[in-house]
Order: sequence, then C-alpha cells, then structure tokens
Amino acid sequence: MVETLSSMHVDLSQPNASLKGEVTLAGEYARSVIAEQYRHAIAQEDGVMADTDPEYLHQMRVGSRRLGSALLAFGRMVKLPKPAREPRVRSLTKTLGQLRDLDVQIAAIQADYSPRVNETERKVLHRTLDRLQRQRERASVKVKQVLQGSRYHRCKAAYEAWFLEPQFKPLATLSIELLLPELLNPLLCSLLVHPGWLVAADGVSVKRAKTLHDLRKVCKYVRYQAEIFSPFYAKDFRCWIQELKLLQDHLGDVQDSRVLQQIVSNPAGKHANLPELQAAIRANQQEAMSDWERIRHQYLSPKYRYHLHQTILAPITTA
Repeated sequence: MVETLSSMHVDLSQPNASLKGEVTLAGEYARSVIAEQYRHAIAQEDGVMADTDPEYLHQMRVGSRRLGSALLAFGRMVKLPKPAREPRVRSLTKTLGQLRDLDVQIAAIQADYSPRVNETERKVLHRTLDRLQRQRERASVKVKQVLQGSRYHRCKAAYEAWFLEPQFKPLATLSIELLLPELLNPLLCSLLVHPGWLVAADGVSVKRAKTLHDLRKVCKYVRYQAEIFSPFYAKDFRCWIQELKLLQDHLGDVQDSRVLQQIVSNPAGKHANLPELQAAIRANQQEAMSDWERIRHQYLSPKYRYHLHQTILAPITTA
C-alpha cells in the first residue's frame, strides 16, 4: 500500500536520526528536489517558444535532464503517476537535446572555426551553416509542437497534482543521510569500472573515441545524480563534482569536433580538403585532451579510488 509521507511516523530514537536528533526524510527531500527541477524547466517555456535566445532552450534541457536524474535517484522512494515518470521526461530531454546540439554546432562554426580558416574554406562552412540552419528550423518546429501537445500538458498536470498530494514508498520514511552511501555507491562504481580510463591520449581511434564519448555520458549521469546529494557532503565531495563537470566538458569538446568533421565530410564519408579547418579541429581536440593523461591515471590510482569511496561514506550530519 502506498502512503502519503505525512501519514508516516519516524522514530527519532532509532539509528536513522542524526547525531543532533534531526533527520531529513528521504521522501521530503525527494519532493523538494523534484519540485525545484520541474519548476526550473517549465519556467523556460515562453523563452523556448519565442526562440530568440538559445539560453532558454539550454536551461530547459538542463532542467529536464536534472529532473530525470532526480526521478532515477528517488525511484525507490516516490510513487508518481505514469505521465510524470522518467521515460516521459527522458523523451522531452531528447527532443530538446536535438535542437540544442544544432545550436552548439552552429555557434562553434560561427564563433570559433570560421575566423580561423581562409576564404575558400569559409565558404564551405557557410554552406554547412545553411544546411544546419534548415535542420534547426525543423527541430525548432518539433520542440514547439511537443510543448503545445497534449502529452506534455498531461505530464505537467500530473506533476502539479502530485505536488499537492505526493505519494511515497515505504523507503521514504528513512532519513536521506542513512541512504546516501547506498544511493551513491552504484554511481561511483559505474564510473570507476568504465573502460574509457584505459584509453591513452595518443591512441584515440574511432572505436576508442566512441568509448570516450560513452565515458562522457557516464560522467554526466553520475554528476547530475551526485549533485542532488551535495548539500549533505563537505568540500571534497563538491570538488569531485566540479572535476567531473570539467572532464565532461572536455570530452564533450572532443565529441563536438568529431561531429563537425562528419558534418563537413563529403557524401562518400571522406573528409573534405579543408586543411585549415582540420588543423583547427585537431588543435581544439589536443587542447581538450591536454590534461587527460593525468586525469585517467588519477582514476586508475588505488589511493584515489579509495578516497572517493571513503568520501561518499562520510556525509555531514545535517544538510
């Protein structure tokens, strides 16, 4: 039977109480995080529909992605109606992401690559921009259709109803502090066993580049969920999250440059004869990977791995 948290009783004399006699109930914390990310995402709607500033789209995508991460993190605690569950949010994030990825490529060509190539290659990039702009127009129409559609509005209505009368699973009665190591340890393990740490900077083939791209996605997944629980940890934990973000950004730069190479390839799949552009792309990749050897050896260090495990086992007593 699913109960509302307000009807549940938590005995503060039990071990799940903090040393100061205070607890943060897992269900209440889940509700607050889900509400925060949901509100942030839908606050961007008007700006996304107007489509005059790409930052609104970026923020809505971030909000929906963080909301999806929260739903995964608290899946054992909350009972949500079907229209509000993680697959629906993931679908929205994917649609927003298709448009956002085009914005990133367009901005990179305009602000970074075009000024660094000669006139002949710049004309090729301008033709590429025209093609990307047409793709963006189609993607923008799709985003607006989704935001105006009944499926999206049912999703919002489901959240609003849940916030008024949230339902929880029994695990929600425990303190969040008690559950933190069990929630975070699987995330840390998924990061530490990833084969991307075995890829050397000087041996990034096409196959290994895909491995690094997958590592980037794991970094993003781990980071977003770890950020949810950062209020319960000290500085070391927050510094680790910032390091993950920086690594994610650098691996993202490498992936974006590889996507650009594919975009400017000829129909046979071979790179067009654009030596200055290729040199600029290589320079960006080298810069993004400049600290990779230090980072990957750090993550292969038993001492550092032990430190990360110990960090998640030591939350502070109150948030």
